[in-house]
Amino acid sequence: MNRRTFLYTGGMLAASASAMAATIAGRTKPAPGIQLYMVKEDMERDPIGTLKQLGAMGYTQIESYGSDKGIFWGKTNTEFKKIATGFGLNLVSTHYNPCTLPEFDKLAAQAAEVGMKYLVCPWLGPQKSIETFKTFADDFNKRGAICKKHGLRFGYHPHDYPYKPVNGQLPIDVLLAGTDKELVDFQMDVYYTVTEGADPYAYITKHKGRFKLAHMRDVLKKRLPAGSKDESACDMGEGIIDFKKFISVGQDNGMRYFFVEQSRFFHETPLQSAQKNAAYLKRLKLV
Repeated sequence: MNRRTFLYTGGMLAASASAMAATIAGRTKPAPGIQLYMVKEDMERDPIGTLKQLGAMGYTQIESYGSDKGIFWGKTNTEFKKIATGFGLNLVSTHYNPCTLPEFDKLAAQAAEVGMKYLVCPWLGPQKSIETFKTFADDFNKRGAICKKHGLRFGYHPHDYPYKPVNGQLPIDVLLAGTDKELVDFQMDVYYTVTEGADPYAYITKHKGRFKLAHMRDVLKKRLPAGSKDESACDMGEGIIDFKKFISVGQDNGMRYFFVEQSRFFHETPLQSAQKNAAYLKRLKLV
C-alpha cells in the first residue's frame, strides 16, 4: 500500500468512524419505562408504595391503565402526577377503558393538564369482518383529532389478533392504512409481533414514524404448544428477542417510549420480574 492509498484509506475509515460516532451520539438513551398493568395486584393493594419501589428500581417512565380506580388510581390527575414525580417517575401515557367520544374528550383534557403524551387504545378484540376494523380506523381518527386538540397523541396497541388474517387481509395493515398518520400512532407489543410470525423490523421500517411506543417482554426459546394455557413469555434477555437491536432500530425509525410489560411469571413475583427487567435494561448500556 503506497502513502497516497494509505492516507485515503485511513481517511475513509476515520470518516466512517466519525459518522458512526455521530449516529450513536445523536441517539438518546431510552428511558426505562414500565406498564403498571404488569404489577396490577401490587398497585391495587398499595399504589403509592408500588410506585416508590418502581422508582427505586430505576424506572423513570410509567404507563397507566384503566383500573377500577381509574387511570389516576383514585387521585386527581394532579395529585397522581405529583406522587409519581416524587419517586422519579414520569407519567407518559395510559391505556384507557372503552368510552364515548365525550368521555374521551374529558380524559384527554385531564391527561393534557398534567403533561401526558399519549392516550392508547389497548383492545379491540378479534372480529369476523375486516370491515369492522375499517370502522375502528375511522374511530381512531376521531379520537386522534380530540387528542391533537388537547396537545397530546392517540395510539393503538395491537395484540395477537391484528396479525391474523380476516377476509384475506391483516387487520394491522388495514388499521395502518386507514388511519391518518398525523393523528394516530401505534404501540408495538414486540412479543405478539414475534409470536404471530410477523417481522417487527419490517413493520417498524416500512411504517417509519408510526410505531412511537413499545411494550417489551421476551419469547421463550422453546415455545409452548399452540393453544397452551400459558403464554410463551419470559423476562427480557431470557428468550429469542434481541432487545438491543429492537430498541436501536425502533429509535432510528421514530420509536420514543419503551415499556416493560411481563405477563407470565415463573418463580418470581411481578415486582421481582420488574426488578430483573430493569437490571437487564441497565446492562444493555444503550447510548
